Amino acid sequence: MDANPTLFRNATIFDGSGKEPQLADLLVREGRVAALGQNLSAPAGTTVIDCAGRWLMPGLLDIHTHLDLEVELAPELPEAVRHGTTTVVMSNCSLGVAYGNQRRNGDDPIVDCFARVENVPKHVLRKVGDVVNWNDSAAYLEHFERLPLGPNVMPMIPHSMLRIEVMGLQASVSREPTPEELARMSALLEKGMQEGYAGFSTDALPFHYLANRPNTRKQIPTQFAPFSELKLLTDIVRRWDRVWQATPPKDSPLATLRTFLLSSGRLHGRRLKTTAVAAIDLHTNHSLAKLGMALSRLLNSKLVGGLFRFQALSAPFKLWSDGVITPIAEEIPELRVLNECELDDHAGRLRILNDPEYARAFRAMWHKGKRGFNLANLKRLLGRADNVLSRRLDDMHVESCPLTCWNGETLETAYRRLLAWQSGAGVALNEEEAAFFATFPTPAGDDADFFLHLLRQWDTRLRWHTTTANRDPAVVKKLLFHPLNLPGFNDSGAHLTNMAFYDGNLRTLKIAQEDGLQQVAVAVQRMTRLPAEFFGLNVGTLAPGMQADLCVVDPQMLRQWQPESTIEYIRREIFDCEQLVNRPQGVVTQVMIAGKLAWNEGVYTQAYSRERFGRVLRAKDHPAELALAVARPPLLEAA
Repeated sequence: MDANPTLFRNATIFDGSGKEPQLADLLVREGRVAALGQNLSAPAGTTVIDCAGRWLMPGLLDIHTHLDLEVELAPELPEAVRHGTTTVVMSNCSLGVAYGNQRRNGDDPIVDCFARVENVPKHVLRKVGDVVNWNDSAAYLEHFERLPLGPNVMPMIPHSMLRIEVMGLQASVSREPTPEELARMSALLEKGMQEGYAGFSTDALPFHYLANRPNTRKQIPTQFAPFSELKLLTDIVRRWDRVWQATPPKDSPLATLRTFLLSSGRLHGRRLKTTAVAAIDLHTNHSLAKLGMALSRLLNSKLVGGLFRFQALSAPFKLWSDGVITPIAEEIPELRVLNECELDDHAGRLRILNDPEYARAFRAMWHKGKRGFNLANLKRLLGRADNVLSRRLDDMHVESCPLTCWNGETLETAYRRLLAWQSGAGVALNEEEAAFFATFPTPAGDDADFFLHLLRQWDTRLRWHTTTANRDPAVVKKLLFHPLNLPGFNDSGAHLTNMAFYDGNLRTLKIAQEDGLQQVAVAVQRMTRLPAEFFGLNVGTLAPGMQADLCVVDPQMLRQWQPESTIEYIRREIFDCEQLVNRPQGVVTQVMIAGKLAWNEGVYTQAYSRERFGRVLRAKDHPAELALAVARPPLLEAA
């Protein structure tokens, strides 16, 4: 049922084109923008919203999410919508549910593929698998018509699940496909493109592992695909002019170049729209962002003729860890073996930690590149270390642990206090800390021994965080607004207890605000019309006739907002687990989807979560040549 007309009065309107904003009114009627101009009249029954001093813009796009899971349990996707997001791209990194739960032969692929890669608890994933009642990509799209969606959703065909559908889980990670299986994969991908899927996603990050035995030391299925398979499938995406979302084989520059040359129009007859994770400035290796941008310039050059966009994150890359249960632990074999245990298998991890041989291996890992004259140490000194985790106690900030007096400290501070206490030169903070210090051997040993002792004593009860990338705001801004990048990599819906980047779009607006309204207009364009064009969708612009997906932002509240201070750890009953979120207060005042208010002055509207607001976006319904009501400059040409 259509809502009554709504008139947004006296708004500073950013239309998504990148042009300077205009002070005007905007009228919404029957789900669409009916008029945009000065002193518009309000028809009878119109709801009038005074936007004086506020910004009105198209609803924001989040182009890298894993909301495929949450949308089945909470289709309103509240954490996305409250941030002004009205369209989400799902099924990134080769993972999704386009082919159902795929539970066959005792396998549970949703749990196996998502649990460690996206750090979602297994019981949440099983709940998702239990509600899935389709086994076909067409039926998956159709089922969204029956859900009370919050934002618009835009799925892709996920490569790992495509391989599992054709080969079965075990075969997909143990052998290459037969010619008949390759043909079947091609046919299913072709079918998905006909049905309107936005594109195709793959993954090559070497630390993405399966979660169920006997495959806990095997990577997810997409990583077993030979280059010939990747080329065959991306050629289908190329022919349909859809999007290929990928991650690089980061440990091999030559393999990365070969992989991403698939974007080339010169080599392959037609360019392939490619978006990749990620343009971030790693604290342990600042050269990677520079090398990535050099690669991007090459791929987008006239010589290569590609259409390639890295995704940039607008926030410091802050990661939380429960003991060593964290995404970055998967990169290091000595920590990965602890992640192979079930989350609640404290005894299993303790057996490993107490093994003297493991302790020696742990110490060698911890000190690698920190001591002596060797290649690893030279690379660290040059800022080109191999690992994301610095393995420095002063980089590890305690969020919570059994000693509440440690909360807010770095582990380095606690370690130094322990050494002083043992030497008699210092005192413990209280009797509780003194009792814990007494559990350490005397002498306590070095920082590796200290951290090992904490893991043995506390395991996942030690919750800490570190910032592994994007520590320099100037570099973040440069990457975020580089014409060959797109804002993204928020990973919304994944890493429930490890990351909190739902606010990525708002952080982008805040960064742009520092440089004036014209830069805000550029930021709005980069989060609305640009990604909409990239994915071939007729959204992301405010113009008469367009679906009324929009949001209103209070610039004063945006300026006052301190993003790191609004991160919360909440319990989501629908998941039966806790989740990290970021909930700025008063920044987004209204969110409208398809002409219906979903969020208004800090609360969800009564109809939200009960009625359908968003829709599934099918690329076939939004041809790239579709003319909008405003002139469209060539936004996607190489810079």
